[in-house]
Amino acid sequence: MPHARELGWDDSLYEERPGGADGGDVTGGAGAADGTKGAEDGAGGKGTGRAGKAGEAGKTGTDGGAGTDGGAGTDGGAGTDGGAASKGGARPVGRRILRWSAAVLSLLILGTAGAGYLYYRHLNGNIRSGERSNGTSGVNQPAANAAGQRPLNVLLIGSDSRNKPENLKLGGSKETVGNPPLGDVQMLLHISADRKNASVVSIPRDTRVDIPECKDPETGTVHPETNTIINESLARGGAGCTLATWEKLTGVYIDHWMTIDFSGVVRMADAIGGVEVCVKDNVWDRPLPAVPGGSGLKLTKGTHQVKGEQALQWLRTRHAFESDLGRAKAQHMYMNSMIRELKSQNVFTDSPRLTGLAEAATKSLEVSEEISTVKKLYDLAMQFKSVPTNRVTMTTMPTLPDPRDPNHLIVDEADATHLWTMVRDDIAFDSNGDSAADKAAAEAAAKRKKAEEAESREPTTTPAETGVVVRNGTGGDRTPEKGRAAEIAQALAAQGYTLARADTLLTPQATTTVGYPSADMEGNARAVAKALGIPSSSVKRSTDVSGVTVTVGADWRTGSSFPKESEPTAGGIPDTADAINGSEKDACMDVYAPYRF
Repeated sequence: MPHARELGWDDSLYEERPGGADGGDVTGGAGAADGTKGAEDGAGGKGTGRAGKAGEAGKTGTDGGAGTDGGAGTDGGAGTDGGAASKGGARPVGRRILRWSAAVLSLLILGTAGAGYLYYRHLNGNIRSGERSNGTSGVNQPAANAAGQRPLNVLLIGSDSRNKPENLKLGGSKETVGNPPLGDVQMLLHISADRKNASVVSIPRDTRVDIPECKDPETGTVHPETNTIINESLARGGAGCTLATWEKLTGVYIDHWMTIDFSGVVRMADAIGGVEVCVKDNVWDRPLPAVPGGSGLKLTKGTHQVKGEQALQWLRTRHAFESDLGRAKAQHMYMNSMIRELKSQNVFTDSPRLTGLAEAATKSLEVSEEISTVKKLYDLAMQFKSVPTNRVTMTTMPTLPDPRDPNHLIVDEADATHLWTMVRDDIAFDSNGDSAADKAAAEAAAKRKKAEEAESREPTTTPAETGVVVRNGTGGDRTPEKGRAAEIAQALAAQGYTLARADTLLTPQATTTVGYPSADMEGNARAVAKALGIPSSSVKRSTDVSGVTVTVGADWRTGSSFPKESEPTAGGIPDTADAINGSEKDACMDVYAPYRF
């Protein structure tokens, strides 16, 4: 070990003092700090003196020393056992003490560092991960802005799996044990490229969408492309398939995914310490004669702090909040409240709190493999840290009743397209920011959009060689407009698409789309859309068509050119998105009458 002075310390206070006549040891005489008198009278001679122990009188040296009973200091005498020194020279006791102290300090430092490293490894060992995507969506990562920044998109998935005993206990439904999990909660967290605002969009679990072909990473099973409710995507290849489904539906590139199950929600809710929620009436989400099941949530009217199992009940409550749309709204209230709670706790400067959250998070979450370390998860969390609560907006993707099944929903294409365009173009959902910066972001997004459209596939045939089927989809909630398919077919013929024909099949849908069945027809479909003024976001690959097919939706009941869309602006989200801003502390849930008590 290096000497104290080599370490830059001043050890002069600990040097030995001159001894007796022979230069002998003076260990018999250093009085205690609270002693009445040192034992300097007891060790004047040659040889060694023995240090007095607590409460003893200092003894004289065995080999000659002066005086007997040389007066010890009360309660301590001469410190530690002095031990014998060689004749003629004293060992530097102070340096021995310093060296011993330095050794202990070094061990403590190394021990602490070692414990930290072992704990870090422990946390990493908790994390489970999987492929980012195991389906084909055709969506690529967007280009960076002028400052080299990109938006960050993270898909959050809540699994309903009962395949662990603790999940079965919390969620019931014994008949589902052993089944692949379903993704009953799905929401996209979008953090802007400049990290100044964030938005969340949920898709209700019963929304019918196109799920691409996915390969299960565990079994190798290939699940074919299908059209069904979105919560089944998790069972068709895991979270990577759900991510591919979202990308295909929205056109938004998603960087990462995270999943959590029932027990994970409880664990995280406990680590946070409670989240404030509110109901407008007494609520009890219990089984009713005509409606089995229920979350078990039971709260009196007003505001409550929920954690643990009660937090899970709040997030799972569906019937008492009237529908899956109501449940999404309750989840958004919970998340906004949780964000405010975490910010108020200063978790990033509170080590015990941060440690507890880290332990809970790493045990509770499964993540995509590129963020499967504690450091990467921490860095990801820090991306969100600087976003103020009044710039966090929670929304639900606009939907409509499914004409095929009243228990399901379909995408409200017009409003949903508007919402996803804002996400893709990184336009803030709120209007609480710098309007000049928001305007610049919108202009930059418009330029990127034009560049992307310019790079899209070229048509493989001329208009005169391109077959187009036009369907009338203006029905649904309203009586269909007669002759719409024929009108649009004629409008296409006037622009050179002489093979366009009207189909007699009525296919009601909310918004107009241009479908194509395979990649080689994409360029033709986009050219047809451009000829009619239909936005490129409405051009979709579909297994429901055999060629380029225009379905004239309820959003285009008159005219031969599609109504021009207004450019999205900050804060310009559709009313149907049911937005809640993170600063809304007084948000409170309505309770469906049959579930009041």
